[in-house]
Amino acid sequence: MAILRSGLPPRQSHGPTGAFAILPADSPHPDTRLPTRSTRTISWLPYLLLTLTALFWAGNFVLGRGVRSLIPPVSLNFWRWFGAFLILLPFGLPRIRRQRELLGRHWKLLLFMSVPSVACFNAFIYTALQSATAMNTVLVNAMTPAFIALLAWIALGEPMTPRQLVGVLVSFTGLVFIITRGVPSVLLALRFSRGDLWTLGAALAWAVYSVALRKRPEGLDPIAFLTVIVGCGLAVLLPFYLLEWYREGGFELAPASFGSILYVALFPSVLAYIFWNQGVRAVGPNRAGIFIHLMPVFSIVLAFLFLGERLYTFHWIGMALIFSGIGLTTIPARAG
Repeated sequence: MAILRSGLPPRQSHGPTGAFAILPADSPHPDTRLPTRSTRTISWLPYLLLTLTALFWAGNFVLGRGVRSLIPPVSLNFWRWFGAFLILLPFGLPRIRRQRELLGRHWKLLLFMSVPSVACFNAFIYTALQSATAMNTVLVNAMTPAFIALLAWIALGEPMTPRQLVGVLVSFTGLVFIITRGVPSVLLALRFSRGDLWTLGAALAWAVYSVALRKRPEGLDPIAFLTVIVGCGLAVLLPFYLLEWYREGGFELAPASFGSILYVALFPSVLAYIFWNQGVRAVGPNRAGIFIHLMPVFSIVLAFLFLGERLYTFHWIGMALIFSGIGLTTIPARAG
């Protein structure tokens, strides 16, 4: 896959349809050749990666709520990223050695990016799930695309087009429809707790990281990048983990806790972060951010498939609105 090649950064192109195409660095300039079927297929690859990211993160939210009594939140985040670091190290270390000069020039940026992504986001989410309801957590976290759009406008001068803004509003309406079971007045009865403030902090942290991805050094291998920020994030997390361990003690390494750490280390960490980084790199933070609204959709589907929960009319309406909003945001309007 061109997006994972080291040393040869992918080129991005606005093709005739206006969508980004990720092309190998040694391929002809896209304007000098006719678009082929494979090129059109590759242009949709970032959206597939962002969709899989939402699927993996949906499982992370469900699991984080399920093991809240087994593993303290900072401990879960620390061992999640320690496991991810062990997975990444054999692949990342040779790439880090080859690009050590580039990494050395940008170490401050990489350290900065490790804080909101590795150190803060999931520690905040796992802490929120200790006390906040799933409904409130999903609702507050759904503000992430709005935060991304605001920060992208402030930091990068990237305003949302009217079509993208409508798409975000339609998608958010679908999300609210699902959460309130089709009765918006339910929102008036919601009471926000301290856990919801942690979720708000997580949403802001992820928005900062997503916008900062635009500043990732050109030519930096994605595996080397992720390995470095995970290592930096672990260093930032370590004193907070030790403080939690001193106050609350450790946790029993039972099959449930071991399996949970293994899942969050591989899918929501290694794979999801690679997919998210490449998706944001290809389509920009505004378009990528709206895919976060897919998380409750996947949560509903997973509950239906594995827990035997029923699907109701408000689920179908909400999911239809979410997918419509994503379509408005990601599919370019036809010219003429």
